[in-house]
Amino acid sequence: MSYRLRAVRAFVPLVGFFLMGGVLLAAMAVFDWLVITRLVTERAAGIEGAAITVTFLLAWAILRGMFAFLRAGRLGPVTDAVAVAPDDQPELWEQVRAAADVTGQRPPDELFLDAEVNASVVEQSRLLGLLHGRRRMFLGLPLLAGLTVPQLRAVLVHEFGHYGNRDTRLGGVTARGRQALIHTVEAFQEGSTRFHYVIGVLYVGYARMFLRITQSAARHQELAADRMAARYAGRDVTAAALRMLPVLDAAHTHYLQTYAAMGSPLGALPPAGEVHGGFRRLLAARNGEQLAALRAGQRPPRPHPYDSHPPLAERIALIEQLPADDRPEQSTADPAAEPPALALVRDPDQVFAALEACTLAPEAALLRRMSWDDLTMARAVADAEEWSGPLRLAVARTLRSEAPAETADERLLPGLEEILDAFDRGLLWMEIADRMPKPYQAARLTGQSARNFIRPRIFDGIAGLIHLRLADSGHVAPDIAWSGQPGLILPESWEKGMDDAIDAAVADTPDTAPLRTLLAEGYGSGPA
Repeated sequence: MSYRLRAVRAFVPLVGFFLMGGVLLAAMAVFDWLVITRLVTERAAGIEGAAITVTFLLAWAILRGMFAFLRAGRLGPVTDAVAVAPDDQPELWEQVRAAADVTGQRPPDELFLDAEVNASVVEQSRLLGLLHGRRRMFLGLPLLAGLTVPQLRAVLVHEFGHYGNRDTRLGGVTARGRQALIHTVEAFQEGSTRFHYVIGVLYVGYARMFLRITQSAARHQELAADRMAARYAGRDVTAAALRMLPVLDAAHTHYLQTYAAMGSPLGALPPAGEVHGGFRRLLAARNGEQLAALRAGQRPPRPHPYDSHPPLAERIALIEQLPADDRPEQSTADPAAEPPALALVRDPDQVFAALEACTLAPEAALLRRMSWDDLTMARAVADAEEWSGPLRLAVARTLRSEAPAETADERLLPGLEEILDAFDRGLLWMEIADRMPKPYQAARLTGQSARNFIRPRIFDGIAGLIHLRLADSGHVAPDIAWSGQPGLILPESWEKGMDDAIDAAVADTPDTAPLRTLLAEGYGSGPA
């Protein structure tokens, strides 16, 4: 089936989706007329008012859906992205315009930089997408930070390729029609009355039929856009850009969870502009294998049954089947030697700060700002207190149960030496372990199984106490560890011997001597 025929086949049911509302409204009008003029008798006089009320509510639900369908292509205000004008970012705009030019498309009227690992072009269309309107492009700053300039060029050509293939207008109708139907169905699902639900069931069924019909055309558009990107940006560059997208997405998720949100429990934020801008530091500190490792073990997202994107592996395989590039300098060049796409952005620190201002919640302005080192230290201390808390409380309860009643309330949470003394007295596996918090299922465990379950938590509790002591004495330093995991740099003697000493202290037969030896020897060489 030709692409033109696919697009025409998609356009016909799209018009039918809108006309369905008109047909339903006409049917309701005829039904009301029959009820009023032909069916109502003196015996059933109350039917008239009830029938008109029901059809009025149904008609209101249909009109709401038709109105939502017509408004689906409208562009609203953008509040979570930074608008950049050509005079502000001429180099970036040059790349965008060049990509539009090679695809035979007009450049966007507006360009926004957001916080997503993505790029997209949206257009305000009219008359079911047949008439073009204002066009916007969104580029994610994390995407620019992770791609090279040639790879960004491939992504840009792909986005404009959605509009620049054969039968562009009807192809655009297919893409915009799918978006319009999804928007309309969501409007019905948000309806508060039972009549919205009744009509919504009908529209959802029609929408599913339309999405199935247009699935082939939508995927054909994606593959055609890939071929266009490979033609103008290079086969190998385009394949490399597609491979990089899921890696960047996993790395960005890791950055947000591990670094950007590091101060959340403390009511603190990284330095201004670093909530999003710190992602650059993680990318600079890790090579390709380290970045790919962040995605290792993750299941690929389950594809939506109506997703217009074919599987990524299939897209890459089809691109690699294309003829070799007639540009050896691009196909053989080391990607690491290429300039990052973020180099196209002037004053990126200011842009990241502006993006931060429009994406953070208003209450975030009340949070304190801390340097990365101070934030790492504060979070490490808070984590150490959290790790050690359950163990200290369990030991305190054990010791209180042995203390005279008149002195029990005066005891404070025990320190490290007092906990080790309790271990030496044989209380670890007799009482302390039983007082450690554990899930309901684990509470049923006994014997060695119970010990093996709770042992890591006791290990963490002692490690937390050691970290707190070293931090209080100034013998640790913060390590933001962009290439690893944020934490503390311990003195050399503790780095070498701490884990084995704690393992001995929490063994089935506790031996606290190695840990006491480390404590007696002091802190050795290390941060001061």
